[in-house]
Amino acid sequence: MYSGTNLENAAYPEGLCAEACAIAAMVMAGEQRLIEVAVMARGEALCSPCGGCRQKIAEFALPDTSIRLYSPDALRAVFSLAELLPYSFTPEHLN
Repeated sequence: MYSGTNLENAAYPEGLCAEACAIAAMVMAGEQRLIEVAVMARGEALCSPCGGCRQKIAEFALPDTSIRLYSPDALRAVFSLAELLPYSFTPEHLN
């Protein structure tokens, strides 16, 4: 498991999303594939990866990689990448 955190910055858009930080940690550890993504946030609204992070996830996802959305107390929702980013552009499109 690789963790990331959201890093806000007063000079927008220079902050970093937690998903991007976790993917960077995964790559630095020598891994290349995401089996599952877990996003945890406080509050009532579901917090799903932003569009840029959805694309980053697509670059490393397996066909059945799930994106699981949590609150501090419970699993709130589970999505496939295709549900969050239909018709995604993947590394296979570069061949």
